[in-house]
Amino acid sequence: MKLTQVKGNTWVLEGFELIPLYRLENNTCILLDTGLKEEREDIENSLLEAGLTPAGILCSHAHIDHAGNNRYFQEKYHIPVALTAREAGMCASVLSLKCYFLLLPPDMVERESSNLVHTPDVIIPDQDGPFSFAGAEFTILHTPGHSVGHVCTVTPDNVCYTGDALLSQEMLTSKLPYCLSHQMGIESREKLRGFSWDYLIMAHRGVCPGTELDKLIDQNQALAELRSREVYDQVTRPMTASEVCQAVCEYHKLLTGKPRRALRFERNIRFFLEFLVDRGDLVMETQSGTVIFRRP
Repeated sequence: MKLTQVKGNTWVLEGFELIPLYRLENNTCILLDTGLKEEREDIENSLLEAGLTPAGILCSHAHIDHAGNNRYFQEKYHIPVALTAREAGMCASVLSLKCYFLLLPPDMVERESSNLVHTPDVIIPDQDGPFSFAGAEFTILHTPGHSVGHVCTVTPDNVCYTGDALLSQEMLTSKLPYCLSHQMGIESREKLRGFSWDYLIMAHRGVCPGTELDKLIDQNQALAELRSREVYDQVTRPMTASEVCQAVCEYHKLLTGKPRRALRFERNIRFFLEFLVDRGDLVMETQSGTVIFRRP
């Protein structure tokens, strides 16, 4: 993996996603997320080539592409992992992980993601503010929405790692952006507005000057609204969730032949349906014991 300096001691490993790290003086570093399980060897080799050894993991949230190697590094290097209490609870067991995967069968969750099960050593406080960890002073901002306990982390170099709270320019064409609660995601993005960070690091996948923050927030908010409207537009009559999912997948040409991928599409579409119901754009009723969605 390419290791690129952002500012000062803040660097990123360029894998499937960007994995930020903060370099310490003794050839160690604090990882801000640990990437996918499949990237483990590349991450380790890249750190070795740079002469770096992990000293801690300050994790934004417990999704497979952000915490996939938490337990591995924790156990191999005997280093602390820091997570919020809400994220720690989610990765406490395979069954609790199912709350994230939602529609996937438990055995499939275990086969694909049992590596996420681990116990953090440090619980990030519920309050925003300074957070001392593994020899460095960070600032934590709680930004739930994408996940239940997602955080953004500001390094001592005044660089903000937004994790998945913001999509980069590269990802603003995403057809079904994942958000456990789109309303909370919108509110968390607004919370970031107006800060004066020198640089932003978005996990998927971009680095930009902090001066672009407000514009990027506007674009992310517009994307959430656009995709919500596209789901709404497919509800042309009283429809079940499965009928809406089929219509949305046809609209976006997401015609996968893999059930587990189709289930992920359905999960993401359901979150848009919930958002539309909560703000009154759609009504949820029952017909013959089955939930249907319709316009008011």
